[in-house]
Amino acid sequence: MRKIFVLIAVFLIGIFSIGLAENVVNPDTVVEDTYYNIQSLDPAWVSDVGSEEAISQFYDNLIQYDGTSVTRFLPMLSTNVPSVEDGTLLDNGTTYVFHIRQGVYFHNGDLLTPQDVVYSLERAVLFDRAGGPSWMLSEPLLPKIDGRYVDSITQWAVKLAGVKSWNDLFETGTKKPLNDTYKQALIDTFNLLAKDFEIKGNDVIIHLPHPYAPFLATLAHYNTLTSILDEQWCANHNAWDGKADDWWYYHNPTVNDDPLYNIENGTGPFKLVKWSGGLQITFERFDRYWAGPAKIKYGVINDVSEFTTRKLDLTRGQADVINVLVPYLSQVEGIPGVKVYTHLPTFAIDSIFFTWNVNDQGGNPYLGSGKLDGHGIPPDFFSNKDVRMAFEYLFPYSTYIKEVWLDQALIPNGAIPKGLLGYNPATPVAFHQDLAKAAEYFKKAYDGELWKKGFEFTAVYNTGNTQRQTALQMLQYYASQVNPKFKINIASELWATYLNDLMMNRIPMFMIGWTGGPDPYDSAQPFYGSGGAFGAFLGSSYREWAKKYMDPLLSESMSTTDPQKRAEIFTEMNTMAHDNALFLFTDQQEGIAVMRSWLKGWEYNPMNYLRLNFYSLSK
Repeated sequence: MRKIFVLIAVFLIGIFSIGLAENVVNPDTVVEDTYYNIQSLDPAWVSDVGSEEAISQFYDNLIQYDGTSVTRFLPMLSTNVPSVEDGTLLDNGTTYVFHIRQGVYFHNGDLLTPQDVVYSLERAVLFDRAGGPSWMLSEPLLPKIDGRYVDSITQWAVKLAGVKSWNDLFETGTKKPLNDTYKQALIDTFNLLAKDFEIKGNDVIIHLPHPYAPFLATLAHYNTLTSILDEQWCANHNAWDGKADDWWYYHNPTVNDDPLYNIENGTGPFKLVKWSGGLQITFERFDRYWAGPAKIKYGVINDVSEFTTRKLDLTRGQADVINVLVPYLSQVEGIPGVKVYTHLPTFAIDSIFFTWNVNDQGGNPYLGSGKLDGHGIPPDFFSNKDVRMAFEYLFPYSTYIKEVWLDQALIPNGAIPKGLLGYNPATPVAFHQDLAKAAEYFKKAYDGELWKKGFEFTAVYNTGNTQRQTALQMLQYYASQVNPKFKINIASELWATYLNDLMMNRIPMFMIGWTGGPDPYDSAQPFYGSGGAFGAFLGSSYREWAKKYMDPLLSESMSTTDPQKRAEIFTEMNTMAHDNALFLFTDQQEGIAVMRSWLKGWEYNPMNYLRLNFYSLSK
């Protein structure tokens, strides 16, 4: 009798398991609903989360992070991670030897070669689109000028040609060199970069002109800038052809002029099925992937701005993973068959930015009247330190963390996230709300005229990010409480429009975030540097200020390997940023992950925050 009961129990368990399996929706496909869209599929273009996530499914890098670690690496398209111990990291950290993996196929059937690696890294430097990520390779690969890192290849071209600016090299409105001397300067500039690379057999040897601590992290997977492309395929599709005598024609294109904008040909585990710049991208397993085929056949990423729709997709099983902002967290907790992970560590810092010089050419509605007359602000409004200080004291930092983030974020004290070298808890934590002090600074600004006349302008956030919307609404409310003549309008923009307006310097106040790498420089440079991802678009006044005060410290932070000395330098930068009210730092996020419990293989790494690795997933 006991044996019969056991057999019945086994039978019922089997039926139950089959039932569970049948409940798995689309078992061969993983679907993610996000609230951000994709700007481009060109690895050299992107610096936004949506594009980076998509590209990382298609392209590989030389190396990759080891599981959840942000300091250890594993081979990828290189079969080694350069180290002193195995003789592939030489000359005091300036020579890196990579053994390139053989038998690796691109999606079109071409085989990976060492030359493809060299081409990809060179192209990443010369592409150099305005506001793009090229600085991450320009700094280690190009020689310094006057002891400072070079953020753009254009700086060397200008120096070698003996002109004042990049545009001086070309006939007006074209990319044709003005004369043979300037053309040769451009060729010589490229040769400065090219001499960093050497190919010996199947090895790529990179000779840096100076030590650069985060170089391996710069080359690691999830940094899409250093993805490896197929040189011949790129040339066949009208991208740079790898030649020294025409590279400037491919420098700083617009997104619509970039031939790799909506196509791909990587070595990664998935190949593109469909994306036309819309709200969905679909990709399919690449069965010749060098590390073995993915467990799933298809991956889909949807841009779904409405949380209610994302939640419905999750509940029905139409989405396996969704992005959830903190205000909606309680709505997904407790859903049967759903796992929720909270308080995940991240290096993501959010900030409200002040544009010191706003572009008002052709009229700019975000500036109102464009004058200090109570109906607008002048373009250089935020170059006034008293104005910035006043806004710092308006913001309710603690309330924002408690009520909007539900205590799943920290108040930053600068651009260096907690958890990285250089974060110093003794540095003043942002500011604190003090409306009396805010009023005091507003009254000082413009010799009292601002207080008498008031102001009106528009602050902008990315559509769908309700936390950023709320932060700006808080500023709006408290500004009006301090003085009813102070009016802040709030607008949202879709990512494509938003990023374009930022690059065009059209928005006087905006809120956005940055997720840095494992080295603190990766966070400090974008915020503080004159050529940083943010600093470059805060106006000429900020750039000049940063060149004088921040750029030397940034260079110094990379010229020493002493951790204590580096930490002191980053602390000094954070303190200087605080004392000059450079940014209104609002939060260091803690991550949230929400997924169906049938999803297997998910692993969290702070460097992959808000990005799925579809290759590891199965149902």
